[in-house]
Amino acid sequence: MNKQKSDYLQDVIEHIDIKSYDVVPLVNAMSKMAFQARNLATAADIYDRMLGDDDCTIILSLAGSIFSAGMKKIVYDMVMNNMIDVIVSTGAIIVDMDFFEALGYKHYIGSPEVDDNELRDLNIDRIYDTFIDEDELSLCDQTINEIANSLDPRPYTSREFIWEMGKYLDVNGCKVDDSVIYAAYNQNLPIFVPAFSDCSAGFGLLDHQRKNPDQHVTIDSVGDFRELVDIVLKAKETGIILIGGGVPKNFVQDAVLGGEADDKGQLIKEAQMHKYAIQISLASEYDGALSGSTFKEASSWGKVDAVREQMVFSEASIALPLLVGYAFHKGNWNGRGSKELNKLFSN
Repeated sequence: MNKQKSDYLQDVIEHIDIKSYDVVPLVNAMSKMAFQARNLATAADIYDRMLGDDDCTIILSLAGSIFSAGMKKIVYDMVMNNMIDVIVSTGAIIVDMDFFEALGYKHYIGSPEVDDNELRDLNIDRIYDTFIDEDELSLCDQTINEIANSLDPRPYTSREFIWEMGKYLDVNGCKVDDSVIYAAYNQNLPIFVPAFSDCSAGFGLLDHQRKNPDQHVTIDSVGDFRELVDIVLKAKETGIILIGGGVPKNFVQDAVLGGEADDKGQLIKEAQMHKYAIQISLASEYDGALSGSTFKEASSWGKVDAVREQMVFSEASIALPLLVGYAFHKGNWNGRGSKELNKLFSN
């Protein structure tokens, strides 16, 4: 008997609530262990110090399918409790996962041991052991198209467009209480997606441009970089938390190199290297690929100060709840106000 779509899309992925578990004693105990346990404890201490540093602007970089895996509420809590000031992400996390759920759709518990041909016939997409309804994802694409059609035809930074997505949720209603886009919209926290078309949003914008060939919305990736560099130049100090690697990681690390020059090319303003740095990744460094490059390597480029950095070679669904849970329950974020960095730019 052939299975129906409803046979696969039954059990919903639930997002972990770090507020419910005080992991401080566990992480403190891990500091006396070895391998990645000790590295994670060191990273947690560095993050806690970032939060206690009033001069530090904290940038969170996101890659991988972490929201579909149940980690969305962690980042939501980071936004709502002023534990970060900027987000740089892949498009899939922000659009296909966060905005998708904000529209009322879900990710489902699945398995890699299934017939993928059967899934394709049922319009079900698989993310390792998670399922998503392709028909619902198409509706998400159409919503991006609708937003683009409502805007003046001009170039927008991804930050501007994501702010418009938050505004759409504000006007039309957000279907969940833990949307990162909507939280960032209300907190005036900027979200950048430097490769915005590399996700569901790309299909919505593709449809928008096809139907409006002469006057349409475009995404200005250089404008993204300029805005992030402006944030870094205005900050006294910066700390970075990198989940995974890829384009967001490079975008965040490169921002400190975008100093301001005069018409003769003489540097008149430059940013300091990132003072604090944490990365959670399983990528290896020996092939020279970006995702596995260490902070010591980044220091050679003048991107990261190697004094307060920690690589944690771990899968994010294990390490991220412990890292952020530790910092949350230590409480150094208390009294740390929202920097409202979106207000630096006109939307």
